Amino acid sequence: MSQNVLMPKATAVWLIENTSLAFNQVAEFCGLHPLEVQGIANEDVAKGIRGVDPIAGGFLSREEIAKGEADETYKLNVVEQKRIDLPQMKKRGARYTPIARRQDRPDAINWFLKNHPEVPDSKIVKLIGTTKSTIDQVRNRTHWNSSQIKPVDPVTIGLCTQIELDAVVADAAAAKARSDARAAKAEAKTLKTAQETVPAETYVQPASDEG
Repeated sequence: MSQNVLMPKATAVWLIENTSLAFNQVAEFCGLHPLEVQGIANEDVAKGIRGVDPIAGGFLSREEIAKGEADETYKLNVVEQKRIDLPQMKKRGARYTPIARRQDRPDAINWFLKNHPEVPDSKIVKLIGTTKSTIDQVRNRTHWNSSQIKPVDPVTIGLCTQIELDAVVADAAAAKARSDARAAKAEAKTLKTAQETVPAETYVQPASDEG
């Protein structure tokens, strides 16, 4: 199992579509279960995910693929990459998104609107590097490419990491829970007691006797 492959499901999609590797080889390389890879091949799992080329990404060589296609028992090796650790800088404002990825942002916005409407627009703006105007256009279907926009997980198209996405979704869920609790408490205070809802009793003056 490899821990160095980015976007494992998207990588599995590419390997299934472009090689004759066995499911267990793809699963081993991408860190997935063989049944999950089979589900991807049958479009039961990860439907709509675009394949990511591991060769172009520098994680796999054509020679390794050839070895794997010739022998189903062969385990693919990840290409060793030189890693340079740079000091992390605190990010401010919206995330910068490479030009090649910017066309995918409406799909990610659509995914948020359909699957996590509780996430505020401001969080989406910072997470995937979009604008409030674009979010409104996708929401109102006034975007120039509305007919082609489909919900796609932002992690699978490289707009954010799974950890970043999970944190945003968790924060939004917690905020919604707090808001719902405050609303329920306010509603409870406005409810009338049983005494207040019962109408006042009407008394009938008894008729006097006439002699």
